[in-house]
Amino acid sequence: MSKLPYISTSIFSKMSSMAKEHDAINLSQGFPDFPIDQELSKIVEKSVRDNIHQYCPSNGHPGLLDQIGGLIHKSYHRELNTSEELLVTAGATQAIFTAIQALVHPGDEVIILDPSYDCYIAPIELCKGIPVRIPLGPDFLPDWDLINKHVSSKTKMIITNNPHNPSGRTWNESDMDELVKLLDNFSNLYLLSDEVYEYITFENNHLSAHSYEALKSKSIVVSSFGKTLHVTGWKMGYLVAEKKIMDEMKKIHQYMVFSVNSLCQHVIFEYLKSNSLQDISIMYQTKRDQFRKGIKQSRFITLPCDGTYFQTLDYSNISTKNDVEFAEELTKHFGVASIPISVFSEKNKHKNILRFCFAKQNETIEKATSLLCKI
Repeated sequence: MSKLPYISTSIFSKMSSMAKEHDAINLSQGFPDFPIDQELSKIVEKSVRDNIHQYCPSNGHPGLLDQIGGLIHKSYHRELNTSEELLVTAGATQAIFTAIQALVHPGDEVIILDPSYDCYIAPIELCKGIPVRIPLGPDFLPDWDLINKHVSSKTKMIITNNPHNPSGRTWNESDMDELVKLLDNFSNLYLLSDEVYEYITFENNHLSAHSYEALKSKSIVVSSFGKTLHVTGWKMGYLVAEKKIMDEMKKIHQYMVFSVNSLCQHVIFEYLKSNSLQDISIMYQTKRDQFRKGIKQSRFITLPCDGTYFQTLDYSNISTKNDVEFAEELTKHFGVASIPISVFSEKNKHKNILRFCFAKQNETIEKATSLLCKI
């Protein structure tokens, strides 16, 4: 009997398969189609000949841990004990799974803000926790009155995603202040802060849980080198939490993967010695602006995009079909694959919206937006 009877093939696999079948431009799945940084490639070429192919320590390559600690201090002014408060993971998905498995017990409730990424539900259900899915507001920002109504003594964790996938919105200071109040009011409540797009923000600076002293003792922050360095296939992420929480997560981690790919850890360690990651948001803002400019003459309504490499478009001026049907039509008949927003929610509160990935070569963006303008 299935432990996850309601989970089937993901929408990402479905739309990518459909894009291939119909020779459509794939703006559905969130992966870049352009080369990695040449410096990373050079380090890989050199490192593969070095004697670095055996297990790293379970919590991570010591040099990489130090580099991550320095990066977090530079970005957020947070001092870490890197041997006790940092864990290198096999991507952000493993990090999220590990954190939930370590902290959530049978009967515990976990707040999820919809639309939400699809990797949150399964680990909650596997440890017999109870997902409590709360819709974001119409602007894809938190509805704090609604959130406060659903948090109780049974609530063990709230999962936040900032910058937000799929909407591309980022939280403001008042949202972070409300989050601080919420955790202060409930002593048993933990924060799982999914910040995998932290270095891909545009007009507004990213507000991280790292920067709030009141959140540190009760938060687990998830980051992703796969997203930050556009090396999604390397499956490299990391977790930050205070020692008491981290000790529990390390227990789970050692039986899931024990240690993460040694070559990739070594390469990123060497790369971070001379790269500050500050140019990443500039590159993606250029791509976002190209996509938005290209779509300007279309019938789509362009929604705000503060961060991530996703742009949402409202198609209510074009069709009355639901978003799954329209996404399929767009792929089959107009040659561009996207993701319908409804699949990220328990209840579709954000209708007639599709998500498009602009982490693509300039030529890909130009072709895709030209096709969208013909609809």
